[in-house]
Amino acid sequence: MSQTVVPMIHVPDVRGTVDWYTSIGFQLLRVNEEDGEINWVKLSFGNSELMLNTGGKPSTEHRREVDLYILTDNVDDVYRRLKGRVQVVEGLYDAFYGMREFIIRDINGFWITFGQPIQSK
Repeated sequence: MSQTVVPMIHVPDVRGTVDWYTSIGFQLLRVNEEDGEINWVKLSFGNSELMLNTGGKPSTEHRREVDLYILTDNVDDVYRRLKGRVQVVEGLYDAFYGMREFIIRDINGFWITFGQPIQSK
């Protein structure tokens, strides 16, 4: 039996959040609108999926309640492509648990870490 976890994040402005995520490479899969307002979407980034829903509150906290962690096969290229276009929380580094990664902040303050296993020599 195949099982997948798809996070759903509640955001204050679904349309604005969709625009931000698609600008960094996410693909829009499905949209729901009511009274001309987008209230739910499903996005993908490679094999990863994410849902956004209305009802979230703005926050100025340093870190939000949920982080996203996206595995990629070329973290250095993703970093080079994004670093001048997004707010970088932490640049490329090698973590003690064997991942090369970097962290950015999305339009709502949620952290997104892109990581790749460090290749053994």
